[in-house]
Amino acid sequence: MRNRTSLDKLKKGEKAVIIDFDSHDIPAKFFELGFIPGTEVEVKHIAPLDGPICLNISANNALIAIRKSEAKVILIDQK
Repeated sequence: MRNRTSLDKLKKGEKAVIIDFDSHDIPAKFFELGFIPGTEVEVKHIAPLDGPICLNISANNALIAIRKSEAKVILIDQK
């Protein structure tokens, strides 16, 4: 069984698949950066003190850093 949660709950090295967004006001930049439902992501780094999260988007092998507040609205299916 898989664990459905938000992207901000992942730890370094964990992978997940984006399934949905918890808000209808998602900026277009997320889609442009590759945050599309069905895409696998892996946490590469987590900055201390509630800093940004660095993710590897598997589809285009890009490293993207996003705020924790942004990661909270991205719903994932954890592997």
